[in-house]
Amino acid sequence: MKWFLFFWAMPILLLGSWYGLSYYDMNFGIFMLTRQAHDLVFHIYGNILGIPPETIPPLVARAIVVDSLIVFAIIAFRRRRQIAAWWQARKIQSEAEAAPSVESLSSAP
Repeated sequence: MKWFLFFWAMPILLLGSWYGLSYYDMNFGIFMLTRQAHDLVFHIYGNILGIPPETIPPLVARAIVVDSLIVFAIIAFRRRRQIAAWWQARKIQSEAEAAPSVESLSSAP
């Protein structure tokens, strides 16, 4: 499961880092991090896909959100028994904490 999360998170981190650095032109002397390279990459992708380049970043962000939800659903499905046990323990604990306060009020004169 650790490797699954690693291989899910690394591309997102790399893409997000590249996008942030190139968008704000923090290039550190590397051409691929310049704003010019940023615009060129999105222009090429826009031409390939046949859509305006400025619509690509929101589409990528939406895809990352959907993929993340799928990954978290897989993790929740694999750990459903642990989650159910935690939920039951939490429910029992909250009932135990609420019970003495109700009894103490009902026994008042």
